[in-house]
Amino acid sequence: MRKLIALMGLAASGWAADVYRYGKFEASFTASKDYADPLDVSVVADFSGPGNVQVRVPAFWDGGRTWKVRFSPERTGTWTYRVQSSDAQETGLNGKTGRFQVKAYRGKNQLYLHGAPRVAPGGHHFMHADGRPWFWLGCTGWNSALMSTDEEWAQYLNDRQAKRYTAIQFVMAAPWRAGRKDENGRVAFTRTDRLRVDPEFFRRMDRKMDQMNEKELVGVGVMLWALTSKDNESPGAALAVPDAVRLARYMAARYAAHHVIWLLGGDGNYERGDGPERWKQIGRGTFPKDEFRRPVSLHPGGTRDPWPIFKDEPWLDFYNYQTGHGSDQRKWEWNATMGTASGWKLTPAKPVLDTEPNYEGHTSYRENRKIDAAAVRRAVWYSLLAATPAGVTYGAHGIWPWMRTAGVPLDHPNSGVADPWTECLDYPGSKQMTIVRNTLDGLPWWRLEPNRFLLASEPDKVDWTAYPMPASTGDGKFALIYLPNNPAVELNLTNFGNAKATWIDPRTGARTAAGQLKESARVAVKTPGAGDWLLQLRKD
Repeated sequence: MRKLIALMGLAASGWAADVYRYGKFEASFTASKDYADPLDVSVVADFSGPGNVQVRVPAFWDGGRTWKVRFSPERTGTWTYRVQSSDAQETGLNGKTGRFQVKAYRGKNQLYLHGAPRVAPGGHHFMHADGRPWFWLGCTGWNSALMSTDEEWAQYLNDRQAKRYTAIQFVMAAPWRAGRKDENGRVAFTRTDRLRVDPEFFRRMDRKMDQMNEKELVGVGVMLWALTSKDNESPGAALAVPDAVRLARYMAARYAAHHVIWLLGGDGNYERGDGPERWKQIGRGTFPKDEFRRPVSLHPGGTRDPWPIFKDEPWLDFYNYQTGHGSDQRKWEWNATMGTASGWKLTPAKPVLDTEPNYEGHTSYRENRKIDAAAVRRAVWYSLLAATPAGVTYGAHGIWPWMRTAGVPLDHPNSGVADPWTECLDYPGSKQMTIVRNTLDGLPWWRLEPNRFLLASEPDKVDWTAYPMPASTGDGKFALIYLPNNPAVELNLTNFGNAKATWIDPRTGARTAAGQLKESARVAVKTPGAGDWLLQLRKD
């Protein structure tokens, strides 16, 4: 009874219940009339907080006459808001106000303790809202949120959290090329006379997004998948620019308060034909300058580099690549010298990462064999150390399409038979991503830069089977060198100095002392055994 009386008192005074800093505030409003097309009505809420902070957040339609706004406050204290709509006669929305109190979060969830990821000063990595570096260790679950039951979703998220992943990449809207409906048979939008969205579809996605954040996982949502089948189902290809913007803006508004990163398009060849102008218009329309947004990019097609064309777009926050699925010479050359190695050199500087390296269990293109954990590790370490690391994404062939039984994913005939997703959870490469995270946690990874001067000589590049990838911090205190298939390596330590060397087994994480290395132009070091190795150097 006391709690009820207290809530009634809050409502009567115009106060909403307290929320946590970096948490989610939500308010609901009822329009005074029905609208033939609610997406034609623009509704925003202007939030004012401590220190005279002003933030404008778009509201979204949630069915019937209901509009909602969600906001994630980043300062403790009293906040107020005021709502306005594009319909000057709308008495149910215009002028609605409220206030709420924000308190500091006291739990253990890193997202709520430190805030959602954003681009750090300097541009090369992500950080939490409070400035703490955030490492993107993603899992590719394109169909995961769409197709999973509640029980499956919980199992998947629990596993990825336990393995220290920090993000889940997923497709936000069905239909798309490999998923025509969600688990309940619903689609996000329909096209008849005009674009219509289904709020019930998105209410289900609300729960999925909430659960990701509760497990300390950032949702990396693809808004408009761009590659389509002959059925022309994917919104990034099927929708005209105005409708693509309307659909993407709806998602951006609905999830403005979640800890999310956006991939505006998926698997697109954005740099061809009318692609540059089309996607620039979609980006500018979805994320105008005067509105709050989470970080945004596009997910490119395999071994494509659209960023020289898009790098100056005001809505583009990071560069990412799909280094593709293979293990032949052409794959490794591109992985080592293009992709992140290319994006790292662009200006303006932005975080650079590989959001689709080799999928474990996928058939290697141009070779009729399955990609194994060794090829996954090599792609991951190449992409990380060819640039200042910002993160990387793991993928398993049965997880991304959410296979419950073995089979070939929809509209992906050349990818090979995929195992059930539950079997893929513990693929060797999946577990070895934890070693990636643990290894980098021992270094100021956000300060690493490619440094080929650490090698006394460059290797033979004929087949790229033994091409090392060295990186070091700018202050010369740390170095990390990935050796994919090298019995030994000759180092040049003239600019590094004496070093304490440690071998790290990327399969197990086991560490073995490699001795004290003396400053010299040629220092020969033998690897502990066959296969790939990491050599860590600390200035002595």
